[in-house]
Amino acid sequence: MTASSKKARFLSSVSALLLVSTMSLAAPSAAQSFFSPKTSASSQAMTVDSRGLLTMAPLLENVTPAVVSIEVSGKAKTSGLSTEQSELFERFFGGRIPQQQEERRRQGIGSGVIVDARDGLIVTNHHVIEGADEIFVTLDDGRTIEAKLVGSDEKTDIAILEIKASGLKALTFAKSDNAKVGDYVIAVGNPFGLSSSVTSGIISAMGRDTARGGNYADFIQTDASINPGNSGGALVNSKGELIGINTAILSRSGGNNGIGFAVPVKMVKGVMKQIVEYGEVKRGRIGISIRNIDLDLQEAMGLPTRDGALVNEVVEDSAADKAGLKAGDVVVRFNNETILDASDIRNAVGLVEPGTRTDMTYLRDGKRITTKITVEEFDEEPTVLNAEAVDALPAMESFSGAEITKIPENLNPRGGDQGVYVAKVETASKAQRAGLRKGDIIRKVNRTAVKDLKTFENAIEGKSGPFALSVEREGSNLFLAVR
Repeated sequence: MTASSKKARFLSSVSALLLVSTMSLAAPSAAQSFFSPKTSASSQAMTVDSRGLLTMAPLLENVTPAVVSIEVSGKAKTSGLSTEQSELFERFFGGRIPQQQEERRRQGIGSGVIVDARDGLIVTNHHVIEGADEIFVTLDDGRTIEAKLVGSDEKTDIAILEIKASGLKALTFAKSDNAKVGDYVIAVGNPFGLSSSVTSGIISAMGRDTARGGNYADFIQTDASINPGNSGGALVNSKGELIGINTAILSRSGGNNGIGFAVPVKMVKGVMKQIVEYGEVKRGRIGISIRNIDLDLQEAMGLPTRDGALVNEVVEDSAADKAGLKAGDVVVRFNNETILDASDIRNAVGLVEPGTRTDMTYLRDGKRITTKITVEEFDEEPTVLNAEAVDALPAMESFSGAEITKIPENLNPRGGDQGVYVAKVETASKAQRAGLRKGDIIRKVNRTAVKDLKTFENAIEGKSGPFALSVEREGSNLFLAVR
């Protein structure tokens, strides 16, 4: 290495060292500017305190008093005899011994969030207080107060409690549509009974649906640690605003592994409003069945995007029918909310109070149509018509792994006798992967009505697909795409 190159390398190292030193000296003011520009300590997650340290302490001083510990107790029935004792009695005396039942106390600990200081209203999870005879709330200042259950909703896992106390501190709701993936978040609760425990992370995903049967799900996913006892606690943003109620984790062991879920405030506010007013949640419905739009359906139906909920079927004389909605329409907006998939429209409609008249926007034949619709009350037990199973039907050439025939004469399908019948579906075929099932009745191919086998053959002849099929299954209509 030459003398000049050594000198250049030395000067470069000195310059780098000076730059690091300059940055280190300027770090407190720079951090102050980045984390809390022109604001008080309570409005941002991190501030630089008098020690020159980045800290969340000022924010948490405003948040933790609004997060409470909830202890419940109830009575559970249990057998008076152990399994071994029961078997011993049966061996000696023969037959089954009537199982005497005795009551035992059960206890559970969770978390809650004060959202109305004046009326003493607390939001928690339904599963925290389910089956409780007594509910006690312990405040951040150590006071323990018996709480009254205002109401609870299992389908959203939200419950509202009420306490009578002075000097309460409530959290402010964040704007419903303000949270984004990557936002800094803080989870506050009582994991394993440890009061006012704080963890932090980011929003990992939005609009998560954990497929909990008939429940309503639109979860915020976060990597902030959520553990047993955190249920019902607060998920707040960097301003200390409530963005969600911690409700579940995805874990094989029961411990945290960085995948936690919170019910978003949009859903919490809607449920809370109805529980406070009626003591329960009255579900809304508009009379449609819906599905998501996959790539094949998008191509087959000529849709510009996969966003929206595809209408499989419209119930006759329902709110949707009166509003002019038809099978094949794509709902893209409802009640001032953007609809990206089937879960969105289900949540949006289900949490609207029956009797509400609102806007709905849908796509039809490339046109965007906006109309008014009145939400009806949801029927928890809808009637489903079942078609009879039919075997040994005349065969024709398979259609993507499905054997198609005329509709059997002994069937009386809801949609009439025009269409073709799926008599058999081969395992692992394209038809099976697309969702076709034995017993389906194909009513339309690419929006063209199918009257019989001849019109069906004409509709698919010389074409490679994908084919958008309108199918009747067990009395209900749905759309499928087959390549």
